[in-house]
Amino acid sequence: MRFKDKVVVITGATSGIGEACAFVFGREGAKIAITGRNQDKLQITIKKLGDAGIEALGVLADAASDHDNKKMSESIIERFGKIDVLVNNAGISMRALFEDLDMEVFHKVMDTNFWGTVYATKYCLPEILKSHGTIVGVSSINGYRGTPARTAYTASKYAMNGFFESLRTEVMRRGVHVLVACPGFTASNIRNNALTADGTTQGESPRDEGEMMSSEEVAEAILKAILKRKRDIVLTRQGKLAVFLNKWIPGIMDGIVYNHMAKEKDSPFK
Repeated sequence: MRFKDKVVVITGATSGIGEACAFVFGREGAKIAITGRNQDKLQITIKKLGDAGIEALGVLADAASDHDNKKMSESIIERFGKIDVLVNNAGISMRALFEDLDMEVFHKVMDTNFWGTVYATKYCLPEILKSHGTIVGVSSINGYRGTPARTAYTASKYAMNGFFESLRTEVMRRGVHVLVACPGFTASNIRNNALTADGTTQGESPRDEGEMMSSEEVAEAILKAILKRKRDIVLTRQGKLAVFLNKWIPGIMDGIVYNHMAKEKDSPFK
C-alpha cells in the first residue's frame, strides 16, 4: 500500500493507459479521481474500480477545455481535500500526411494533448505544491523523434516535453517531482481512435498490437518511476534505441523511420 491515502488524478482514464493507472495506483491504496468525455464510459470505469475495492471519483471533463479542467480540480479538492499526484494521460493521435491534413485536426490534437496537459497542471499545481507531490506527463517516443504522417501528434508531444522541462526547473527546489513518461508502441485504443486527414477516426490499428507493451506494464513502470522520483523514462527496447540513435545519427534515422512507417498497413506513402 505504497500510495495509501494519496489522491491520484488521472486524465483520460476510461480506457488504455489511463484506466490501467487507475487500477495500479488504486491497488496501492490511493484514492483515485479520473476524467473522461463520455459519461457512460466514465461510469463503467468507476463501477469497475469500485468492484475492485478502490475509492474513486469520476469527473466528466473535456481535456481540451480550460473551464472543464478548472471545475475538475475544484471537484476533486471538494471530495478528497487534496491532490498528491496528477497523471496527464488524456490524448489523441492522428495519421495523415500534413499536405492532406485539415488544420482543424491539427488544432484538435494540440488542444487535447498539449493544452489539456497545461490546463490540468495549472489547476492542480497549487495542491501539488502543498503536498510536495508528483506531476506526470504521459508523452511518447514522438516527443524525441518525429514520425511521418503524425505531424500534429509529434508536435504536441515535443511541446509537452518542453513544457515539463521548464516547469520541472521552476519547482525543483519546492519539493515537487515532475516525471515525463514516454511509452513506445503500446497495446491501447489510441491508434483505433486516431484521427485521419478529415477528422474521422481511423478505426482499425495499422499495427499488430499482440507484440506490444501492455497498458498495465506502462502503468506499473510509471508507478515505480514515481516512487524513485525519476526525471523521465523511455519504455521498450525499440523506444530506447530510437531515442539513442536519433541523438547521434539523426540524418540516418530519417531514412530508417521513413522506411519503417512506409511498411505500415495502408501507409499514406503507398
